[in-house]
Amino acid sequence: MGTGLTAGILWGLDTVILGIALAMSPFASTAQAILLAPFVSTFLHDACSSIWMLIYMGAKRQYKNVIRALKSRSGRFIVLGALLGGPVGMSGYVAAINYIGPGYTAIISAMFPALGAFLSYVFLKEKMKPVQIVSLMISILGVIALGYAPGNSEIKNLPLGFACAVICCVGWALEAVICAYGLKDPDITDEQALQIRQLTSAVFYGIVILPVIKGWGFTLDLIPTSAAGVILLSALFGTASYVCYYKAIATIGASKAMALNITYSAWAIIFSLILLHTVPDLKSIVCGVIIVISSVVAATDIDGFVAKKQKTLN
Repeated sequence: MGTGLTAGILWGLDTVILGIALAMSPFASTAQAILLAPFVSTFLHDACSSIWMLIYMGAKRQYKNVIRALKSRSGRFIVLGALLGGPVGMSGYVAAINYIGPGYTAIISAMFPALGAFLSYVFLKEKMKPVQIVSLMISILGVIALGYAPGNSEIKNLPLGFACAVICCVGWALEAVICAYGLKDPDITDEQALQIRQLTSAVFYGIVILPVIKGWGFTLDLIPTSAAGVILLSALFGTASYVCYYKAIATIGASKAMALNITYSAWAIIFSLILLHTVPDLKSIVCGVIIVISSVVAATDIDGFVAKKQKTLN
């Protein structure tokens, strides 16, 4: 529980720092830079995260075990999960924002924990009690209310944008479920799985997505700038978040880990206040409190907790 909640806290910090990088001049200087920014920043973020994991796994002398895990059947499932959650999910998210705007994209993409909980029940036999399901839905509604900002942006292509948002939702949900399946292998640790995940995502972005969108030139020009340094810092916290997230998936299951992970949207409000001095409005405060409390309830086995407490008292 604590590890899963820490994943959400650290991802909130990562989100705010990455937002600072995207607001810097290299990403906002031209129309082309604004168009390429989401893809290039995601590539750099996952590439930097992969480097942080390489350093971490090297310190633990785990390189041989990572290679062995990558060659296994479970390792290939983790690669599949990485592709669905990283390039497929994120590309769908960015495309949906372009076609239907951030407001409607936030509504659809925020449903991924609910879909993930259903898929976890079907394929992994993970069960949630009615109170946990209700709490998860309340938390998701809080995320939707927090992220939805209708504005006046024109919808460019509703069917295509809706389809891209659904692809994003499915990709993010499947990543957690497939990785949870891969982590059932006792020979693969959550840290090895994360190394495989980040390396897979970065390589796919580098050899497929960036060439397709002709983004390598912009990426190479960006690397020497201070914005790249900020992304490197955000990736450090993002990597720590993923370590906690994958550990939570391995210990309490995909559905509960996702419920705790989406609290990042609430923690981002606090970090925005600390780092950017952005004072939250009443709506943000109320939604943030609802998200955190509901997510914790959704991930908590109340009966098991009470039984353990009684056993301790006895």
